[in-house]
Amino acid sequence: MNLMNIITKQLIEIIEWTDDSRDTLSYRWPDDDKEIKNGAQLIVRESQQVQFVSAGQYADLFGPGKHTLATQNIPVLSTIQGWKYGFNSPFKCDVYFINTRLFTGNKWGTSNPVMVRDKDFGAVRLRAFGTYDFRIVEPAKFLKEVAGTDQNFRIDEFADTMRSRIISVFTESLARAQVPVLDVAQRYGELGDALLPLINPAMTDKYGLEITSFVLENVSVPPEVEQAIDKRSSMTAIGNLNDYVKYQMGQAMANGGEGAAAAAMPATMAMGFGMAQEMMKSMQGGAPAGHDSATDPFSPAAAQAAQAPATPAAAGLQVLTPAQAAQVLGVSEADVLSEIQAGHLKARQIGSQWRIAQSALDEFLRG
Repeated sequence: MNLMNIITKQLIEIIEWTDDSRDTLSYRWPDDDKEIKNGAQLIVRESQQVQFVSAGQYADLFGPGKHTLATQNIPVLSTIQGWKYGFNSPFKCDVYFINTRLFTGNKWGTSNPVMVRDKDFGAVRLRAFGTYDFRIVEPAKFLKEVAGTDQNFRIDEFADTMRSRIISVFTESLARAQVPVLDVAQRYGELGDALLPLINPAMTDKYGLEITSFVLENVSVPPEVEQAIDKRSSMTAIGNLNDYVKYQMGQAMANGGEGAAAAAMPATMAMGFGMAQEMMKSMQGGAPAGHDSATDPFSPAAAQAAQAPATPAAAGLQVLTPAQAAQVLGVSEADVLSEIQAGHLKARQIGSQWRIAQSALDEFLRG
């Protein structure tokens, strides 16, 4: 450096950042192409850290306090610059101020549904949104992976940059946690706390951030899954199916009309089957011993009687076809056959037809 440059070029003697804005994450101190003087003063305030970067390499990191930039205070920079025995001449270096305070109330949300595997519903698409709080804990990693060389990196830029990354980490953590969809929709607070230990290591390792609070405000599922959840809730609310059938019949009788008669048909049939069963028990009491066809509800005679129209021969009412059982239960015939195949509802197959004893249906309803 010649004498003219020394006279005309002012050296930097004090480095500090006094901006009190609440939305700045990192700030590259403007040197105006000036050089830093040997022994210059670096002032770092509370909730700040200063990262030196020389020739694209991350050098020394300074915490709050007043620091004199001498060889003993900047060992990493001295190594990068090749100052083996100290330095006396000014030097150039990029200086980044990092705001380490807690940034609260940051919003996150899934722009598109994320796919998760659920033990109850299989593969399910979820939408979720909420808030999170964070702070910067590793300035060098944060500058490298997030802020880059921006002069003034603000929270709005951070939100745009990090939203997709937060969602990616959230999805991976939710998949590892294997939380059922029903629990996701009912335990937002607990789920956020449970996911935090899974989210934090990834955020720190990748971006130098610590997520101090992760809150789910809403999780929604597709309409078809909502309908399945509603059906399950309805069945739980119904409880005892016998009582529910009686209640339906009473409501239909109170309303009157043909529509009410149709609505009361399953309940009427259920009561008729119950009465017929009691009549059959009393009639079978006088049947000759060893007459198995009268007592076996699955005999061919009983099957034929079940298909015959309702007549005074009440014995036919003791055995039901799947269609009749479906009417009693208020479900489809396919549902009844499915329960038979699963072994939940006892029945006997005669040829290609299934027959269900009233006692087996009663046992099924009692659970």
